[in-house]
Amino acid sequence: MRVYNFSAGPAALPLPVLEQARDEMLDWKGGASVMELSHRGRAFIAVAEQAEADLRELLAIPPAYRVLFMQGGATAQFALVPMNLAAPGAAADYVITGHWSTRAIQEARRFVSVTVAADESASAYTTVPDASTLKPRPGSTYLHYTPNETIGGVEFPYVPDTGDVPLVADMSSTILSRPVDISRYGLIYAGAQKNIGPSGITVVIVRDDLTGRSRDGTPSVFDYRAVAEAGSMLNTPPTFAWYFAGLVFKWLLREGGVPEMARRNRAKAEALYAAIDASSFYSNPVARNCRSWMNVPFRLAKPDLEKNFLEKAEAAGLTNLAGHRAVGGMRASIYNAMSMEGVTALIGFMRDFERRYG
Repeated sequence: MRVYNFSAGPAALPLPVLEQARDEMLDWKGGASVMELSHRGRAFIAVAEQAEADLRELLAIPPAYRVLFMQGGATAQFALVPMNLAAPGAAADYVITGHWSTRAIQEARRFVSVTVAADESASAYTTVPDASTLKPRPGSTYLHYTPNETIGGVEFPYVPDTGDVPLVADMSSTILSRPVDISRYGLIYAGAQKNIGPSGITVVIVRDDLTGRSRDGTPSVFDYRAVAEAGSMLNTPPTFAWYFAGLVFKWLLREGGVPEMARRNRAKAEALYAAIDASSFYSNPVARNCRSWMNVPFRLAKPDLEKNFLEKAEAAGLTNLAGHRAVGGMRASIYNAMSMEGVTALIGFMRDFERRYG
């Protein structure tokens, strides 16, 4: 029996995609696994090109943007963004709203002069800055923010207006969960292991005029222009992760695309938050105007029951509900592959647990 997997990443994957990958594992169009095909061969190049075409369709990516499939995860992009967009000594603005934006700024400080455009630590990272206060500083090369903080469950309800300064976003937790106007961004990056596919590949969507700016010493495999010109095959790519991402893109198109994912994701999040808010036993710390659709942290009124909650939830087939080790508590990650049935099962379990132990 498959469980309802609420892991924050690597996260649940669509069952039809898993089944297709299983069926094609040993024989993909000719007696070999897709993992055994040369990335230089015509067959795999077709896979890669179709994956990019489908992603462009899903996100309505304008022609002026390059789509890169890179390695190293979103964490590598913490360094690669300044290495590719900013000259040594240049300035860049960063917004701190939690764990991952903090990690991004720590890495960026090795390469650029960082200005903190906003820091929500005063609220224990349960809020985002007011849109009217979030402006790039004069001379800034770009402004970086994290639209969704996976650990804290904080999500921007707006896209910052940065004028002519390129906006850079770590969309690892939100990409493909709702429509996004790509033209408002200079660069978007996202680790695959939440809404795209298995870990091992990272999508970078970068405006073409922002490539070709890498500083001296940037390795060619991390140079956006070099990677783009090589079709993301400057070196051997993670072929299985790329193939699998392509299957997910096809599944999304069959399911109604990003607008349908947005409808489902909003409904799932609203149902779970409503159950939490209606209870005196459960609580969510995040300000209501910036609660995440993707990651829902919650605590029990009786913290000593948390271990019991997690054990019984797992026994009921509701797994990976433990909060991140940095914050504790519980967290339900409800990405695209999580069904409403899974969320309903979690809500039912929560209510039953409260009746028994509240």
